[in-house]
Amino acid sequence: MLGKQCTDYMPTFTLITVNLIIYGYTAFLSRNVFAISNSVLQVYGQFNILVFNGWYWQLFTSIFIHLNLLHLLGNMFFLLIFGLRAEEIFSLGEYLAVYFLSGLIGNLLTLLLGPWTVSAGASGAIFGMFGAVTMYLRKSFGQSVIGALMFSFFLLLITSGDEQVNVFAHLGGLVAGLIIGYLLAKSRVSQIVYRYSVVVH
Repeated sequence: MLGKQCTDYMPTFTLITVNLIIYGYTAFLSRNVFAISNSVLQVYGQFNILVFNGWYWQLFTSIFIHLNLLHLLGNMFFLLIFGLRAEEIFSLGEYLAVYFLSGLIGNLLTLLLGPWTVSAGASGAIFGMFGAVTMYLRKSFGQSVIGALMFSFFLLLITSGDEQVNVFAHLGGLVAGLIIGYLLAKSRVSQIVYRYSVVVH
């Protein structure tokens, strides 16, 4: 009997729900439904000076923190699009690995912005999801990965116009997702070839 598919666990809707609940909590602390206060962001977001001083958990919690309502809704919209597509091709473990590793690597790269930088958002994780899906599909169908790279970095370019956008998080998440998607596709192709050779012999 086959195990549950990733879609059966609905990780995308679960992540969206968690993000909405956390935003509601931070909005309550900020006493403002439209924007999160700097004091709350410095505690639950990624405040680099605090990370440098041992608050390493901010590298994780900041993935679920958003600056304002528009920031939240924009990220959740793209998570819905790319997340549902990822559910169709990845296992639950692979899906979560892509999301959290991409978000974490994007946040680690954000440390290069200096100690006084404060950042937050799921963008790095979402870019990673996009990169993984794009690369996986190209590689699985035997298409050139150059096209996936060009399309991915074009998306990165057009979303980097705002000075408030954390390009480092986007870039880190995207590169992580592209690499993971490539490795997953290559691994599955190798397994199929191996199984075919075993059957033939």
